[in-house]
Parts: sequence; C-alpha cells; structure tokens
Amino acid sequence: MKRSFANLAATVTLAIAAAFTLTGATKPAATKAGAPVIGTVTPEGHHLLGSPKAPLRLVQFVSYTCPHCAQFEVESETQLKLGLVTTNKGAVEVRNFVRDPIDVTVALITNCVPANRFFQLHTAFMRAQPQWIGPLATSTPAQRQRWTTGPFASRTRAIASDFRFYQFMATRGMDRPALDRCLANEALATKLAQQTNDAVEKLGVTGTPSFMIDGIVLAGTHNWEALRPQLMARTK
Repeated sequence: MKRSFANLAATVTLAIAAAFTLTGATKPAATKAGAPVIGTVTPEGHHLLGSPKAPLRLVQFVSYTCPHCAQFEVESETQLKLGLVTTNKGAVEVRNFVRDPIDVTVALITNCVPANRFFQLHTAFMRAQPQWIGPLATSTPAQRQRWTTGPFASRTRAIASDFRFYQFMATRGMDRPALDRCLANEALATKLAQQTNDAVEKLGVTGTPSFMIDGIVLAGTHNWEALRPQLMARTK
C-alpha cells in the first residue's frame, strides 16, 4: 500500500530472462561471459546496477522507512539480478525518496560508500529494517526532539545512535569517525530532499515503492506482484 506526500522536500529540509523465477540463493551478478556487474552512479547522482546501455531501465523510488519497500526488496532482489541484470535485458536504478529524518539518515549512509558497494549496503538496510526500525515507534519525546532540533550533524548522529547505525556499520567496516563524516553531509541531504520533491512534482510519484520503466511511471504499481508481469511483458 502506498503513502502519499505533499511538499516533501520542504518538510524533510526542515526536519533536517523473462524467467523471473524465485531462486533460493543470490549469485554474483554478471552481464555477459561472467563479467561482474558493478554498481555505478548516474549523472544525476542515482545508483545503477547493470549496463547504462541495457535495453530496459527499471527505476525504483524507495524509502528506507517504508515497510512495503523492504518487502519489495526481499521479494524481488534475487529475481531482478538474475532475471534482468545478469541477462543484460535491463538495468535497475535506485532513487531515494526520503520521507522523514530517519530515512534521510540512512540515505546519507548508503550514499556515502563507494558506488560499487551501494547495492550491497542498500539491500542490507532494507532486509534488516524490521530489526533496526523499532525506535521509530518506541522513542521518547526527548529522543524525537534530538532528531529534529539543533545542528544538522547533531540530529543525524542522534538518530544513528538511537537506531544503532554505528554498530550496524561497524560490522561492515566503517568506524564511528568515518560515519560521522557521512552524517554531517547536509548538502547531500538537501539534494536528496530536492530529488524527492522533483519526483513528486515533475513525475507524479506519490508514494513508495513506485516504479518507472524507460521514463514512464507505472500507475497503480507499488509491489513486486504488480511489477513482475509488466517486466516480463517487456523482456520477452
């Protein structure tokens, strides 16, 4: 089920194969002859898995605090990699659609690692969402105040502490000083908020997850069940 938004950039800134068969394990992605698929960054700053010249491009508008986005990632990740990207029938582009300060904080982290690590970290946050998102519902008024008031870096670091992102990233090779530098990137947070607002105002994206294929936003498509047959029809 989607969630609607209005004037989101201002809000966040202020607060801040044709098979597509489910397989049992994720295999290393490859485009042709076993060549590994390397994540890259588009000129607009979004993340792309697969060849920029692939005949089809699936754009995902996703939020890290959206439970339906996490469900989509679990259901679709392996199938998209094996059925679309590794066959070179298409590429997958992720565009952050930031909805709240916690969402912005996670996006700052995933966009801070090298491009070839983004998709691994993106998937890790999505799949672990049920484990880390608890404080969003159980936080105290004092915690929420720390998330939304004061200097930008203080807010994002408070969120990282309360949601245990320091520990999450420490197990993935990023120490606290490095993470703090990522969390202080207010310019990137503003850019992500503006990109979200552009998606709403220019493309008509109203909730997450939403999808676009070759420049066309798919109406009424907000989960893997609805998206899968549309991809299959375009990749026969």
